[in-house]
Amino acid sequence: MTEQRFAGKVALVTGGASGIGRAAARLLAREGARVAVADLDEAGGAAACRQIADAGGEATFVRADVGDAASVRAMIEAVVARYGRLDCAFNNAGVAAPFAPLADFDEAAFDRILTTNLKGVWLCLKHEIPVMRAQGGGTIVNTSSGTTMTALVGTGPYAASKAGIIQLTRVAALECADAGLRVNCILPGMTRTPPIERRFAANPGEEAQKAAQYPLGRIAQPEEIAEAATWLLSDQSSFVTGHALVVDGGVSLP
Repeated sequence: MTEQRFAGKVALVTGGASGIGRAAARLLAREGARVAVADLDEAGGAAACRQIADAGGEATFVRADVGDAASVRAMIEAVVARYGRLDCAFNNAGVAAPFAPLADFDEAAFDRILTTNLKGVWLCLKHEIPVMRAQGGGTIVNTSSGTTMTALVGTGPYAASKAGIIQLTRVAALECADAGLRVNCILPGMTRTPPIERRFAANPGEEAQKAAQYPLGRIAQPEEIAEAATWLLSDQSSFVTGHALVVDGGVSLP
C-alpha cells in the first residue's frame, strides 16, 4: 500500500498538464492529497485530472497563466474556495527557450522567458505565502534547472530565469521560516517530457548523445523528478528549507 504522506492535504501543481508537473500531481494524489492541476493547456490538464480520478484520487483543473498577476490571484482564490486551504505548492510551470547567443537573442523571446519562468514563480509565491501564513504553515517547491550549474552556450536567458528562481527560493525561505513555512527548489537535468520526446524524434541520434553525457547513462523520467519534489513538499524533509536540490544524474559533476 502506498504511504499516504499527504493525507488530508491540499496541493497545487502549476504546469500540471504534462511532464514533471503531471507526474507530481499523480504522485501527490496517490499519496492522499487533493490536487489542483493548473495550466494553460486545458485538454492536458483535464486528462491529468481524469488519470488521477481513475486511480481513485481527487483533482480539479484550474486554467492559469503564471505570468499574469490577475490569473495567479484567481488561481489561488479558486483553490482556497474549493478546498478551504493550501498546504503544498509545486511552482513548476515554465517555458523552454530557443538556443541562441546572447547577442542574437530575440527581445520578445527574452521577455516571455523571464515573465513565465521567473516572474511566474514570484507571482505564485506572492499569493501562496499569505494563505499559508494565515493557516499556520505549508511547503513550497519551485522548479529551477540544472542549466544553472554551469555555463552552456546559447542558454543565457533561460538559465538566468532559472538561476533567479534559486535566489527567490532562498529569500522566501528566510522570510517565511517564522511561520513554519518551508520553501525549496529542484534543479532537474534533462527529463523525458513531451518537448524532449519531440526533439529526439526530430533529431535521431541525439538521445544517445545526450545520455552519454550523463554519468548514470540516461536522462531522467518525469516520475524521478516528481519524487524529489514531493519529498521536499512532504514532512519527511521537515528540517530542509532554502535548499536547491540537484536532480541531474550527475551531469553537473566536475
